[in-house]
Amino acid sequence: MRPGDEDTDVHAAYRHCEEITWSQARNFSYGIRLLPPAKRQALAAVYAFARRIDDIGDGDLPKPAKLAALAQARASVPALATPAPAPARNGGPSSGNGGQSGRNGGPSGGNGSQPEGNSPPGGAGGDLVLVALADAAGRFDIPLTAFGELIDGCEADVRGTTYRTFDDLLHYCRCVAGSIGRLSLGVFGTDDVATAAPLADALGVALQLTNILRDIREDYLGGRIYLPAEDFERFGCSLEDGPLQRGPVQPGPGDRANGDKLAALVEFEAQRASAWYTKGLALMPLLDWRSAASAGAMAGIYFRLLERIAATPREVLERRMSLSTREKALVAARSLAVALRPRRAGSTAVKGAAR
Repeated sequence: MRPGDEDTDVHAAYRHCEEITWSQARNFSYGIRLLPPAKRQALAAVYAFARRIDDIGDGDLPKPAKLAALAQARASVPALATPAPAPARNGGPSSGNGGQSGRNGGPSGGNGSQPEGNSPPGGAGGDLVLVALADAAGRFDIPLTAFGELIDGCEADVRGTTYRTFDDLLHYCRCVAGSIGRLSLGVFGTDDVATAAPLADALGVALQLTNILRDIREDYLGGRIYLPAEDFERFGCSLEDGPLQRGPVQPGPGDRANGDKLAALVEFEAQRASAWYTKGLALMPLLDWRSAASAGAMAGIYFRLLERIAATPREVLERRMSLSTREKALVAARSLAVALRPRRAGSTAVKGAAR
């Protein structure tokens, strides 16, 4: 620990991450708020660092500067696992959830403990996000290496990678969103990591496929196309003309025909995403009820959005679709109510089409 690091307040670091989460996580924040304090803080730290990585990829820096910044973010991760020296004094506030200190918030499903003292964990320096994330990684079994996969995906965005097949796109989705599912699982905790991790990964894929459909117009106008080339060929359509064309273009008969095919493509991709929700939501019975409520709220908001896209596929070609604040709050409340019900073995929250 460098001189002066001891002055960094871990509590302030968590508050900083929560401020980022509440102000920028327009969908995830509804689920994160349902967690008990220690898990809520830890997941806010995960979100804040993931947001930093994502903002680098989406920012205005030149490509070389973006790649350098992503490399710097990658280099900061291994040091977060370095244990910090024992704090000079104890007596931090109790979480009130009966959690234990150390790394007992992972497979055991415990709630961790609140920060003790003011010393930052090793390797974090004075960076508030890294301070909070390192502390969270010391209390929960967060797979920090998954951030490397997230960075791989962001680097693909920076380089303008396109995807020939769905398997190609699936690898990207697992990098940028499956990784977040597995990082979140480390905070949620489960008694069966081997079974739960692939399900958390699948749920992340479902959310990312929904994101891709929601942002299809915005991404295209920004020079990015995520849907597989083989699917455009299958439906005989293109993003090069029709409803996504740049500028005020008067559509002709060919454009309308292309728009019909694009709408059919969107509907097909929505069915595919729905199947990934069906797979991923099998995770819920493997989580404690608060974690299941949290994950269910986040997934439920995106699934509700996917249903809307599937019902009106042309609309997403014309504008970015979203849910209202009231709709999101209702989804979160329903998720909490569902999590409180007695569980039946093998039950899941939504139904979807097969891939």
